[in-house]
Amino acid sequence: MTEPMVVTNIDARGVATVTMNNPDKHNAFDDAIIAQLTETFQSVANNPEVRILVLASEGKSFSAGADLGWMKRMATYTREENLRDSQALAEMLRVLNFMPQPTIARVQGAAFGGAVGLVSCCDLAVAAPRASFSLSEVKIGLIPATISPYVVAAMGQRAARRYFLTAERFSAISALENGLVSEVNEELDAVIDQWVEQLLGNSPAALTAAKQLVFDVAEREITAELIEDTCHRIADIRVSQEGQEGLGAFLDKRKAAWVRD
Repeated sequence: MTEPMVVTNIDARGVATVTMNNPDKHNAFDDAIIAQLTETFQSVANNPEVRILVLASEGKSFSAGADLGWMKRMATYTREENLRDSQALAEMLRVLNFMPQPTIARVQGAAFGGAVGLVSCCDLAVAAPRASFSLSEVKIGLIPATISPYVVAAMGQRAARRYFLTAERFSAISALENGLVSEVNEELDAVIDQWVEQLLGNSPAALTAAKQLVFDVAEREITAELIEDTCHRIADIRVSQEGQEGLGAFLDKRKAAWVRD
């Protein structure tokens, strides 16, 4: 029986772990795996029982990016076929980036090409000290187009200009210094467990609203309209069910309803 290339486990706390399960090919992805990941991310996003998503992979590499066989097929595609192909990849990244739940990338090894996009789309990322990264597309005459909005948002223009152009491999420490990952630590699971416990103590509705807040205010000029928008947001959430519960729990010195024992 063939092992599934994408495995999902949801624990009793509502933590969904989505695992890329193709270690023999360093978790490289093709159009079929992209479709599976998109469907999985969408399913998790729509599941009210899921509070956190962890994106992981089996084997020594996080993901080598595009599968060689897929790249060979791409070389024979028409422009229209290439457009459809790239739109499918872009949709996978969009769904992951805009998931309502907090997302965590567990990067145990190499993350190349499109895999850097996956890491960039997650809210938090922990990398092992041995992990390495590369945006090597220009070496083969391509560009990191579909992942670029997320990579630039994560790393900033200056770092993106360097690594998009040089295609050099860079270390986990460089990824940390440039904002691509949040922490470098040998104990990946211990770090993730700490983040999960921290996140589970927070209001699910507030987490979703806070994440959307970042998207909506980033890179915007601070205008009267933006200030008014933020005032409406805080007023709305203060009178919401979870806002009232959170304030009440704080004032009563008790655990909020969303905190599980």
